[in-house]
This record gives sequence, structure tokens and C-alpha cells, in this order.
Amino acid sequence: MNLSFYIAKRYLLGKKSQNAINIISGIAVLGITTGTMALVIVLSVFNGFDSVVKSLYNTFDPDIQISAKEGKTFSPDPATTQAVLSLPGVFALSEVLEGNVLLLYNERQHIATVKGVDEAFRDVSGLDSMIYDGEMKLKDRNRAYAVVGQGVAYSLGIGLSFIDPLFIYTIDRKARINMSQPEESIRRDFIYPSGIFAIEQEYDSRYIICPIEYVRELLSYQEEVTHLEVKLDPLFPAEEVQKEIMTLMGEGFHVKNREQQNELFYRVMKTEKWAIFLILTFILIIASFNIIGSLSMLIIDKKKDILTLRNMGAGTKLIKQIFLVEGWLISVLGSVTGLFLGTAISWIQQRFGVIKLTGSGSFIIDAYPVQIEVIDICLIWVTVLFIGLIAAKYPVQQISKKYLASIEKGTIV
Repeated sequence: MNLSFYIAKRYLLGKKSQNAINIISGIAVLGITTGTMALVIVLSVFNGFDSVVKSLYNTFDPDIQISAKEGKTFSPDPATTQAVLSLPGVFALSEVLEGNVLLLYNERQHIATVKGVDEAFRDVSGLDSMIYDGEMKLKDRNRAYAVVGQGVAYSLGIGLSFIDPLFIYTIDRKARINMSQPEESIRRDFIYPSGIFAIEQEYDSRYIICPIEYVRELLSYQEEVTHLEVKLDPLFPAEEVQKEIMTLMGEGFHVKNREQQNELFYRVMKTEKWAIFLILTFILIIASFNIIGSLSMLIIDKKKDILTLRNMGAGTKLIKQIFLVEGWLISVLGSVTGLFLGTAISWIQQRFGVIKLTGSGSFIIDAYPVQIEVIDICLIWVTVLFIGLIAAKYPVQQISKKYLASIEKGTIV
């Protein structure tokens, strides 16, 4: 066994002449343990919320979205569309047409986005799993129906009966605006709501889903679409399938994955996670000052041992290494204990949902979500050990130098 490690371990576990040193060492271990445990728990909870929010976005946003680089709409080429659909890794493809409209329901008004979708939309999205009232019905024989967001339903006062029609107003893009008779430039139609979906406030207060044929007639389009939505087979690498789709579509189209569709959202989530990590790391740095205090007092307490080791032929490097390993062992003991406790608490919350969300009736989950990631555990452990090593270097370099110099002069007492 390495000599410096053996002596450092004895110093850590053995009884000191001054009881205060044991107390300070215990406080140092406890500080590292608490800081490490907090890092694991907080990051795991953040990962849980991040996963929940992303799953909500994934319910509405497609795996791949294809849109024109120029212009609001484009007419998809049937041959190209079929080629994309035939690619290995492409599960389904849906045509989508969107437009801004004014909704009127029982004298209440709301500005929204009407999203026209085809029959393949059910295979592309998971919207049917987010229906909390009514059903996901867009067509029944020759009649068109609409599925509205919860925010839209609340704003318009759409109830459970779905008896009254929902009137939709939009500007006729082909008509010339007549200021004396502006109503002539407005198109109006009605549709009956069949269900209400609840995903996320941004979507719930903005969208109503209708058949694409109905929306094309309302917005005066023929075969145009706003974009194409593609569902990928999870067994195939998404990046490679995306590159193949880009090759087929050509330079005139954007082919975006989910992260690119919500670039700002994903960037903010990553930034928040790193901000939390840095804040807790700073707290951990403050807690590591206990290591400096513990080593400083230990060096003072063991000055006779230093003299004995020096007389036995121990060099300056070995003596410094003993106390450096001592500080590092405090970090190891605290970090391992903190990682174990933090992981155990996170696993219990993830498995049993012990801590509930206040007012859980209004949330889609009833307990704090937790997701433990191995990469986070490794990063935390490396960070804690690095902080502990830096904290141990200061007293070893400064205080041990003093006593080693005293030894050389023969003045140590």
C-alpha cells in the first residue's frame, strides 16, 4: 500500500489529540456530502421537469418538419413526397396547412391559429393521447369537426355539450379590401368542436385542429401546405434519416428536427441547467473551506509526526503528499456518501413519488418528476474531487512549508 495513502488514512480515521480537529473534519465531510447530495437531487429533479416538458412538446411537434425557405406555403411534389415516405426510417408523413383566424363562439372572440391536417396526422403526432374532453374526431361522413386547445376553449367558453357551432373568420387573401364595405373581404365559415386537448399553454391557447380540406377551402388554397410533418422510426438513426430527407427535398427547403424547431426553448433549458450546476458548485466551493481548516489544524497537531518522518528520511514531497491525500480522502468520503444518498433519495422519489406537487389537480403529474442521468453523476463526482484537491493544496503548500522550514532550522517545538 502506498505509504502516503496509508498514513493519510490513519490520520483521517484515527483520533486526534485535539477533539476539535475531529469535529472540523466531520463538518468538512458533512459539508461535501450535503453539497454533493444537493447537486444530485436538484439536477435529477431538473432533468425530470425537462423530460416532462419535452414530452409535451413532442406530443405536438413532429420528429421532422419540412418547410419552404421562401414563402409561407408551397405545393408538395407527389413524387418527392412519396420518395421521402419510402425512405427507411420514415414511419409516416402528414400535410399541414396553418393560418391565423378569428374565432367566435357565443359572442366571445379569440384570435387563434387553425391547423389543417390530413388522415396521417394521427400517426405523426400523439395529440389523440392528450384529449381530456370529447374525442379526437376531425371527420364524420361529410361533416368536418375541430379539436380545440384548452386555452382556446376556456377563452371562448366552449363547454362539454359541443352543441353550438364555432364560427371562423379570416381575411380573403384573393379579395381586394374595400374600405367602404370591409365585410366583403372577410371569409366566414363554421365548424363544430368535437374535443379539447391539453398539452402546454403555448399550444392550448393558440391552436385549433381541423381537416386540411376544410382549411384549404377556408383560406382559398388548392394543394398548398405550410409544411410537411414526418414521423421517424425510433429504430433508425434520426440524424442520418434527416440528411437523406434534406438530399431529397433540395436546397429550397428547411428540414428541421425537434430541437431545431424549438431552438430557443432547448437552448434556454440547457442554460438553466448549467446555471443551476454552477450555483450549487459555488456553494460546494464554500463548503470546501472546511477542508482547509481541517488540514491546517491537522498539520499543526501532527508537527511532531512531521519531525519524526523527516528524521526517518522522509522527503518534503512525501510529507506534503500525506496531507494532500488526507484532504482528497475527505472529498472522496463526502462525495461518495453524497452521491449515494442523493441517488437513493432521487430513486425513491422517481419510483414512489413521495413528495407531491402543491395543487396537483391542475398539473399533468402529481409528484415532482425525477430522472437520474449517469453523465450527471460522473460530472458531479469529478467536480467535487477537483474542488477537494484544489482546497487541499492551499494549506499543504502554505502551512507545511512553515513547519518544514522550522525543521530544517531545528526550531520546531
